[in-house]
Amino acid sequence: MRLFVLIVAILGTLAAVFVNRAAEAAEAPRTVVIGLDLSKSNPLVTDDAYAARAGAKAVEEIETLPPHSRVMLRTFGSYDVTANALKVDQVISARAKPDAVADGLRILIANIPKLVRDGKLEAQGFTNILPFLDTMSQVVDCAAQPTDYILLTDGFEDSEYAKLKAGGKLPAPSSDLFQGCASLTILGLGQGAGSPAVTQRVRHEWRDWARAAGFRHFAGLYDW
Repeated sequence: MRLFVLIVAILGTLAAVFVNRAAEAAEAPRTVVIGLDLSKSNPLVTDDAYAARAGAKAVEEIETLPPHSRVMLRTFGSYDVTANALKVDQVISARAKPDAVADGLRILIANIPKLVRDGKLEAQGFTNILPFLDTMSQVVDCAAQPTDYILLTDGFEDSEYAKLKAGGKLPAPSSDLFQGCASLTILGLGQGAGSPAVTQRVRHEWRDWARAAGFRHFAGLYDW
């Protein structure tokens, strides 16, 4: 009888430990990087309804972030620092609650077309997605905490690395730049091409690149 009680007590202790560890893992801080493609080919810079819908989707994950999580928003397009001066950095805390941070970013993204029309942001002539990701890999350490990248872009790399819309291919990443990063999500992949075959081709290009770069999960959404 005593042995049975001891076993039950041990099992109960182990169960409590596993539950506590699971809870701690679930509440571990995360980093979310949102990249906004300001190139002229991306409907994000011209279509108010699309920008509002994309913004709402992009911030869904932010609404449930635990304390001490980091949220970063950047723009990209031309390989020009002065053309991409819009930067937002926020740490989730009691004063910066996740729903409030999400609302602020959702409103900002929804207003991208208006900011472009008003001349406060510049629509750009190139789409340097790979250089943007390379830059962010030097800033964000995926080993420090789980990291998710969310890019609002048509996915058509248009740089000295590749011309995806014209049938080019993405170069293999030079190393595991994003080893251990949780996910790369592209919202709007293939937009503007008007071809499901092109969307599928570009999705496969980014899927293969993401895997080689070290991302554990990739999603490329034309629509949602």
